[in-house]
Amino acid sequence: MTVAPSYVPGPLVDTADVLRADEEHLIHPLQHPSDHARPLLFVRGEGAELIDSEGNRYIDGLSCLWNVNVGHGRAELADAAAAQMRQLAYASAYVGFVNAPAALLAERLVDVAYPNMSGVYFTTSGAEANESAFKMARYYWKLRGLPDKVKVISRRWGYHGVTMAAASATGLPVYHKMFAPLVPNFVQAVGPYRFRCEMEGPDGPRPCTAPEEHDYAAELERTLVAEGPETVAAIIAEPIQGAGGVIPPPADYWAKLRAIADRHEVLLIADEVITGFGRTGRWFGLEHWGVQPDLLSFAKGVTSAYLPLGGVIVSRTLHEAIQGAPADMKFMHAATYSGHPTCCAVALANLDIIEREALVQRAAELAPRFLQRLETLRALPRVGDVRGLGMMAAVELVDPGASGAAYYDNAAPLAGRVMRESMRRGLIPRLRGNVVCLAPPLVTTDEQVERLVQILGDAIQATA
Repeated sequence: MTVAPSYVPGPLVDTADVLRADEEHLIHPLQHPSDHARPLLFVRGEGAELIDSEGNRYIDGLSCLWNVNVGHGRAELADAAAAQMRQLAYASAYVGFVNAPAALLAERLVDVAYPNMSGVYFTTSGAEANESAFKMARYYWKLRGLPDKVKVISRRWGYHGVTMAAASATGLPVYHKMFAPLVPNFVQAVGPYRFRCEMEGPDGPRPCTAPEEHDYAAELERTLVAEGPETVAAIIAEPIQGAGGVIPPPADYWAKLRAIADRHEVLLIADEVITGFGRTGRWFGLEHWGVQPDLLSFAKGVTSAYLPLGGVIVSRTLHEAIQGAPADMKFMHAATYSGHPTCCAVALANLDIIEREALVQRAAELAPRFLQRLETLRALPRVGDVRGLGMMAAVELVDPGASGAAYYDNAAPLAGRVMRESMRRGLIPRLRGNVVCLAPPLVTTDEQVERLVQILGDAIQATA
C-alpha cells in the first residue's frame, strides 16, 4: 500500500506527488486519459487569474466553470467559512430544525430574485437544484388534483446537469450516449441554436442570418401540444444557453414562453445556474426580458464557488401550496446538506461583496466593451460568429470552405487546437464543439479583457 504524503496548502505542495496521486487514483468529470495527458496543477488564484504549480499565470476565461463571479483569493469568504465552522459547522435543516445562515440567506435571495418569488429550498449543486425543481413541479400538480401532469419539456442544446433526471432534460446527446436509457417523461423541443437553423436541408443545417428566422417558441408549443398539456408539468430553459454554446434567445422568445406556459397551465422553470448573481449584468437573466418564472434554479455564483451550494426559489403560489399541504401529502423531498450553515454563511458574505462592490452594475458596464473587443475577431476567416450577453460570450469557429453541417463540424479540431494554444499563451477558455465559450469573473479588469481577446485572436491565427 502506498502511503500518501500529507497535504499542506500553499507553496509546499509537491507537484510530482500530486500528479502521481491524480494519475493513479482520481477519476475526473468527463474523464478520458487522452484529455488528461498534461494536466495543469493550479495552486493559487488571484482576482481573474489562476496560477499553476510552476508559477505561470492564466486569465480565468470561464470563471473556472461559470461560477467564480467575485474572483479568486477572497479572504473574506474564507474567513466567513472559518467563523461559521468554529461556531456551528453543520446542523440538520430538516423540518423541526433551523440555523441562522440558512434562514437569513433564504430571505436575502427572495429579496434579490423576481417579485413573485417567496420560498427557497437549498441543494448543493445546480443539477440537484433542477432535480428538486422537477419534483416540486410534479408535487404541485398532484396537490392540485392533476397527477398526470408529470412531463418536462426542455430544449435541444440546453444543459441542466448530468444526474439522471437532469441529464434527461439536458439536450446534448454526448451526455446520453453511455448512460442511456434516460428517465421517461422528459421531452426535448427545438431551441435557439446559435446562427444555425434547426431545419435540415439536403446539405444539413444551413446558416441563418438571424435566430428570428425560426419561431422557436412556436416550435416548443407544438411539441407541448403534441404531448398533451394535461400530461406536462413544466417547461425548463436557461435564459441564455450556456454549455450549449452561449446562445442568447430572440428578443421576444421568453415573453412567448411565459405566455405558452400560462395558456396551457404548465409551470415555467428558469435554470439560472449560470445566469444568476450578476453574470448577465442583472441579478438574474430573465430580468432582461421582464419575465418571471414559477421556479428558479440557482447555484454557482451564489457562493462564487467558494463552497458548494444551490437551490430552487419558488413563486408565492408554489410556496403557499407547499405550506398548505395536508399532512398525508407533505413535501417528502430532502437532502442531508440542504441549508448547510457554513455554505449559507459563505453565500451571505458573497452577496455582501456583490452588493458592496456593485458587481452586477460592473458586469453591465464591462459587458459592452468585452463584446465589442470580441467582435474584432470577426475579421478572421475562421470566425463565423461572435455572440453573448453580459459577461457571457462565445466565438464560433467555422470552415469557410465547407457547406452544410461541415461548415461547423469541420472546425471542431481547430477549436481544440485553439484551446491548447490559448492555454499556452495564458488564457483558460472552454470548448463546446466548435465554439469557444468565455465568461470571466465579474472583477476582470479592462486590461485583462484586452489581453484575453488578444490571446484568443493570436491563438486562432496561429492554429488556423
